[in-house]
Amino acid sequence: MLFDLKGKRRRTVQGVYVTLAVLMGAGLVLFGIGSSVNGGLFDAFSGGGGSNQADKTVQKRIDAANKTLATDPKNVAALAAVVRGHYDLASQTADPNTSEFTKDSAKELSATDAAWQRYLAAVKKPDADLARRAIQAEDGLARLQSQQSDQKPYWIKAAAAAEIIAAAQPTANNYVALVQYATLAGQTRKADLAGQQAIKLAPKGQKKIAKQTVAQVKANPLGQTSGAQPGSGQ
Repeated sequence: MLFDLKGKRRRTVQGVYVTLAVLMGAGLVLFGIGSSVNGGLFDAFSGGGGSNQADKTVQKRIDAANKTLATDPKNVAALAAVVRGHYDLASQTADPNTSEFTKDSAKELSATDAAWQRYLAAVKKPDADLARRAIQAEDGLARLQSQQSDQKPYWIKAAAAAEIIAAAQPTANNYVALVQYATLAGQTRKADLAGQQAIKLAPKGQKKIAKQTVAQVKANPLGQTSGAQPGSGQ
């Protein structure tokens, strides 16, 4: 599944995927079936709040990876380690009560974004598991912005990461996630095509429900009635 991460996520996004789970079959979304990452969706929202020692350990890993990159700037393993490390540090600063990234998370989320872009430039076939962390970071950065114009670049990058995952792991759920982020990015055609794929890949007997799910996500991609709204354009 798309969001099997140990870290922080917003309750509003939880709502979207809880609804999706009910519509598409709870086991696929909530319990991490088909993912190499331990735990399911709710584990993704339950982390954070680690000790300073844990942060220091993560920072040491980032520093070691950056030392490797100083002499081998396209070392894929080191680039991936930097992405994971900065995302883990960002997760530690999420609000433990609301499961929301905070302003204190922004620096590490931005570092995750920068490391992810550098990683993408160095690989031909990006890792789907790493793309999950990238989506979390881009989503977090988008939601920390107050203006739609500032949010949109992050939604676009989240949609690109969702597309990587859907291509690597073509399931109805992963294509529904692509529908969500393409809609937020204002990429109408991409959202439409992803929706078609989600319906096509849905299990027999659930095509109608998949169609309803796609329509719901397009209409309300954030799963809330206030806050950021999708951008416009293609």
